[in-house]
Amino acid sequence: MTFPYSEQNAQSRRRLETLVRRLSEEDLARSTDYGWTVAALLAHLAFWDQRMIVILRRWLEEGLDPSPIDSRAVNDALQIVCHALDPRTAVELCLSYAEAVDAELDTLTAELAKQLEEHAAATETQFRMNRSLHRDAHLSDIETLLK
Repeated sequence: MTFPYSEQNAQSRRRLETLVRRLSEEDLARSTDYGWTVAALLAHLAFWDQRMIVILRRWLEEGLDPSPIDSRAVNDALQIVCHALDPRTAVELCLSYAEAVDAELDTLTAELAKQLEEHAAATETQFRMNRSLHRDAHLSDIETLLK
């Protein structure tokens, strides 16, 4: 099914694909003023897209449950792991998980999507079907850094 966020997700995924295909090793090693390299940011995006896939699949198989997360603590801990990954592995994971999460989200029925959104809001679960919001924020950071 096509949702309002479906096209936004697809556009941000195309933006991601265009950007990463032209990144050099030097580009991937460049660091933001907040301490993340380009490659680490891509690994960060991969993690959050994969988390969405895991939660969605669990909810579909086992029913809805709260899935609270302290995103600041997770990001702080994850930064070390993201920097340890091979930069090209981070690129491939980011592309792969972006495509996978978008495809999974597009299989939802309108009724189920509404139910998931309401559940996430009611339980304060970080579950954002519009993946472009997170992707585009970091893609803008990367594009600014590379200028």
